[in-house]
Amino acid sequence: MIQKERLLNTFLDYVTIDSESTAEKAMAERIAADLREIGCRIYFDASREKTGCDTGNLYCTLPATAEGEPILFSAHMDTVVPGRGIKPIIKDGVIYSAGDTVLGGDDKSGVAAIVEALRTVAERGLPHPEIQAVFTVAEEVGLRGSAALEYDRITAKRAVVLDSSGDTGKIITQAPGQYKINAAVIGRRAHAGVAPEEGVSAIQVLAHAIAAMKLLRIDEETTANIGTVSAQYATNIVPERAEMQAEARSRSDDKLEAQVKHMADCLQSACDRFGARLALDLKRAYSAYAHAPDDPFVRTVADTCVRIGVTPQLAASGGGSDANNLNAHGIKALVLGTGMTKVHTTQEELSIRNLEDTARLALALMTV
Repeated sequence: MIQKERLLNTFLDYVTIDSESTAEKAMAERIAADLREIGCRIYFDASREKTGCDTGNLYCTLPATAEGEPILFSAHMDTVVPGRGIKPIIKDGVIYSAGDTVLGGDDKSGVAAIVEALRTVAERGLPHPEIQAVFTVAEEVGLRGSAALEYDRITAKRAVVLDSSGDTGKIITQAPGQYKINAAVIGRRAHAGVAPEEGVSAIQVLAHAIAAMKLLRIDEETTANIGTVSAQYATNIVPERAEMQAEARSRSDDKLEAQVKHMADCLQSACDRFGARLALDLKRAYSAYAHAPDDPFVRTVADTCVRIGVTPQLAASGGGSDANNLNAHGIKALVLGTGMTKVHTTQEELSIRNLEDTARLALALMTV
């Protein structure tokens, strides 16, 4: 029922619109124009000051023509770097970039599928409950857009977020929460050749702290990683300050809190041992969520997959998405696979079949 050629052309157009994180305005304006044509109500929020973006989140509503519970569809408009000047190439039914940029299927595959499904519903006059959609900014840089949504504008209490790798039919029912950990160790400067014993090396202290930490894969649900360690001094100076940026994730809130405490304790213990001070900033980026396999909405989505000839596969994720923030605000949200693979790399690819199946699934959920 969807128009396959139009869907493909829409996706190809969308990925050529530059929209690296915080610079999504051109993309947002194009989506808004496409949806106004079919009679959707469009709204941009005033989240720019919070997100640092050049546009707000985009909201779309297609008023109900039949009884039923409202449903929300979500996808993000931004891409990771390098995402400027994308040139899509099709070979053997698969879409690639020219090789010097990402493709942008993350998440323009989700955007294009939602837009095509809405077009089909409107053009064919298919009966449907109220359909809402939000297209968010700055998802790739800390879920900033969905954190700043005007949640009182969203009436739907169930949502699908089209933003996962894996074939159409993949249903993410669990995802971790995350902490951002920023630490500064403050030691004491001294001349490294004349009086090193008068100094406290912040680098040495931080190294001891990191060596004591459990990192990377902690258990099936929990991970932790240090992304940056920084200190720049001449070799004849005992360094007085060293900084670390890290994260911890877990699908268990208790395990997440325990891992963060462990990392903080390692830092404090090393500082106490060497006589340094610790400046520690712990920030909860987003919370975990989990939906049972027999949850009614999970079953609805899985059954809809079967109805359109797609095999449902329930899965847990190790990464966050806008669904984390939606769930935290009382909206039951699932993340669906769109077929994108090798995301965040210049080898990213997307099969045309998955693009079509994702749009068909979105359409079926809109009219279920």
